[in-house]
Amino acid sequence: MELTWRPLTLADVGAVTRLCTVAEETDRTGEHWDEGDVRQELSGPSVDLPGASVGAWAGERLVSYALVIARDAADPVHQPHVASLTDPEYRTDEVASVLTEWLVRTARSVHARHFPGAELELHAGAHENEHWYISLLERGGFKQERTFVEMRADLASLPSAPPLPDDLPLVACEKRYDALVLDARNAAFAGHWGSTWLSADEWEHRFRGNKDFQPELSFLLLSPERDRVVAFVMSSFYEADAAATGVRELHVNYVGTLAEARGRGLASALLAHTLEAGRAAGFERSSLSVDVDNTHRALAVYERCGYRVAERNYGYVLPLG
Repeated sequence: MELTWRPLTLADVGAVTRLCTVAEETDRTGEHWDEGDVRQELSGPSVDLPGASVGAWAGERLVSYALVIARDAADPVHQPHVASLTDPEYRTDEVASVLTEWLVRTARSVHARHFPGAELELHAGAHENEHWYISLLERGGFKQERTFVEMRADLASLPSAPPLPDDLPLVACEKRYDALVLDARNAAFAGHWGSTWLSADEWEHRFRGNKDFQPELSFLLLSPERDRVVAFVMSSFYEADAAATGVRELHVNYVGTLAEARGRGLASALLAHTLEAGRAAGFERSSLSVDVDNTHRALAVYERCGYRVAERNYGYVLPLG
């Protein structure tokens, strides 16, 4: 059957959700999506469905889609992100060729609207089990630049927690601290591979306005004057994953410490506190993702907190000038 290609709309949320479910049966990435998850992703402030999305339809069935998502800053390179998924029945050379051509053309268009004076490189992520998607990226000229490991910790057998500092107040992530948390995140992650400055709108979408965010299990260490966030842990709970696996897993989205406070063990102590609180709240497991080449030795920090490597994701890059 000849495919019909058109931009996605929010009316396609159900079709995208069905495609995610079908693809997961083959790819086994461990990610499960319900319609609320998909609607939230497609409604993000950086998502431009009319201008930077496409779906392939076989009759009324969505069999492939792709998005190009602009970043909030180009410092100094603009690194729009790609998201794409294809039904295993339609993973053909023809579909791959259409997708790779569309990704490059659309990335250039998105870039011209947002950061026309900056250099451009397209970023994509792929789970180690997404063999067809990896081959699509490599055929399109993408090169693997980074390896990220997904780590998991059994909350029933946590190591002893290091003590929290006496001089930095511990607080839960209440709304009144949101601007301070965003400032700390942007400072702590400046210079991290693939990371860039986040706007207040994007931060709101990812956390305070996100149905999965767990503010009572996200913790901050404040400066003695309480005017800065010195260290932070941000957590989420994905109900669709729990429904599919039967395991309540607390996902740690961010662990960060300001540069001037590193070396005191703040990240280890705050993360350990978060995991103990998660266990007390009925969570059975925790997960997080980390770049294996992280310059702050984050992998070792997480191992000390009880995490172990479970699977891998790869970061791919296509320089476009």
